[in-house]
Amino acid sequence: MLAVLSGGTGTPKLLTGLKEVADFSVVVNTAEDIWVSGNKVCPDIDSVIYALAEIIDEDKWWGVKNDSFVTHNFLKKLGFDEMLMIGDIDRATHIFRSELLRKGYSLTEATLKLAEAYGVKNKVLPMCEEEVETRIVCDAGDLHFQEFWIKHRGEPEVYDVYFKGIEKAEATEEVLGELERSKAVIIGPSNPITSISPILMVKGVREVLEEKIVVAVSPIIGSSPVSGPAAKFMRAKGYEVSPAGVYEVYKDFLDALVVQTGDEWVRSEVDCEVFSTDTIMKSKEDAVKLSKFLLEIVEKL
Repeated sequence: MLAVLSGGTGTPKLLTGLKEVADFSVVVNTAEDIWVSGNKVCPDIDSVIYALAEIIDEDKWWGVKNDSFVTHNFLKKLGFDEMLMIGDIDRATHIFRSELLRKGYSLTEATLKLAEAYGVKNKVLPMCEEEVETRIVCDAGDLHFQEFWIKHRGEPEVYDVYFKGIEKAEATEEVLGELERSKAVIIGPSNPITSISPILMVKGVREVLEEKIVVAVSPIIGSSPVSGPAAKFMRAKGYEVSPAGVYEVYKDFLDALVVQTGDEWVRSEVDCEVFSTDTIMKSKEDAVKLSKFLLEIVEKL
C-alpha cells in the first residue's frame, strides 16, 4: 500500500500507470479550489479522479475528454464571464460535489462519493477540510491562483506565493490514517510550490512523512519545468529552478529523488538517494514504466 501526494497535471499522468501495478491512496491539493457559477471546483481532485477513471482529456490533462461546452459558451453569449472554461460533463461533477456540500457533507465525504460514482477504486482524499487559497503576489496584484493562471495566462512577474488560511488547516483522520498505513509515500511530479507545498503545510502531514519512506519525482528537468509556472513560483520563493531546488523543498523528510536521465549531477548537491530514469510521460506505457521504477526504489529503501 502506497500513498501519493498529488497536484494537477504531472501526478495524474503518473497515476494512470501506477493504478496498473500498485495499490495506493491519493492525498490531493485543494488550495487551488474556487467557487465558479455557484459550484465548488476542485481542479486537482477532479484531475486525479478523471485520470483514474480514464476519462481525462489527455491533451490538456484537465477536464473530460470529448466534453462539450454548451453551457459555458451560452453563458458567455449572455454576457457572463465564467473565467474558467468548464465543460458540461465537468460541470456535472461540480454540481454533484456542491450539492453534497450544501447538504452538510464534508469535502472528504463528497470526494469519496464522487470517486465512487466514477468507478474509481483508489481512495482519493482532499488534503484538509478547511478553506485554503493559493495567492500569487505579482505585478498584476494579489491574485487567486486561478485568476493568475487563467485570466492572466501566467504572464505577470511573480514576487511571492502564499496560502491564505493554511495556518488553520489540519490533516483529517482519513489523510493521517492513509499516510500512516502506507509502506511509502510518493510525491508526484506536480508543482512543488503550489501543488505539493500546501499539502506539506497542513498540520500533521510533515510529522508523518518524517517517519515514512518518501520518494519524490522531480517535475524539473535541467532548469525547466515539464509544464506550468513552477519556475516562476520556485524563484519567487528563493529556490533554484532545478532538481536540486526540488530537493530543497522536500529535504526535511526526503529519502530519494527521482530525476530525468542527464540530471545525475544533482547527487553532489543533495543529501538523499538519487535515481535517474526517463521521467517524461508521453503515454500510459511511459507512466507504467516509471511506476514500476518507483516500486523498485521503494523495495531498495
